[in-house]
Amino acid sequence: MNGLPLAESPDTVRERLRMVELIERRGVADPAVLAAMRRVPRHLFIPEPFLRGADPYGDHPAPIGRGQTISQPYMVAYMSAVLELRPGEKVLEVGTGSGYQAAVLAELGAEVFTLEVVPELAAHARRALDRAGYGRVRVRTGNGCRGWEEEAPFDAVLAACAPERIPPALGGQLREGGRMAIPVGSPAGELLFCRRRGGRLECRREFGVVFVPMVDTEPPGA
Repeated sequence: MNGLPLAESPDTVRERLRMVELIERRGVADPAVLAAMRRVPRHLFIPEPFLRGADPYGDHPAPIGRGQTISQPYMVAYMSAVLELRPGEKVLEVGTGSGYQAAVLAELGAEVFTLEVVPELAAHARRALDRAGYGRVRVRTGNGCRGWEEEAPFDAVLAACAPERIPPALGGQLREGGRMAIPVGSPAGELLFCRRRGGRLECRREFGVVFVPMVDTEPPGA
């Protein structure tokens, strides 16, 4: 466990356990992922103005500001499971958003590097990760389409936002045999699972998804 023990109400814990039961009924069977989802306090990653009146453990996205959302719990679990992460692997996340997906990856034992183009969201995610006990996650404000070259290669890449096509930099920063889970096309697109073999990506379609777009732009002040 990477996060710190938190004082939580019994109701919050029960809500989170019900959330994970629903995810498991929908077909996510990876025991490590389910255990991580039981431990990470999703409500801590929703900014306070959006938490009021929200259902933080409902299986749906929730707004976090700047037109962005915290991803549906099922999608977080599915994308984490399809990568088949092993403790100690190095993971690049593109689209930090609230920081929740990064926390789940860290709870799985990954070394997490996460990029967010919106400075306010990157700052919120940093605070939320620290508060929840995931201070070792590396957060950077930057253009996700360009990846994090100086930290490459990565064992896995997970994108929480959708480009029109896979940015070459992301595929190029995967090690040989590395895996990628990425939605392509926004707002309506498809989730792809890819593996790097022989210097190229081999991809398969998982199912249709709706994600916010990945923008190929530099953050303000960059």
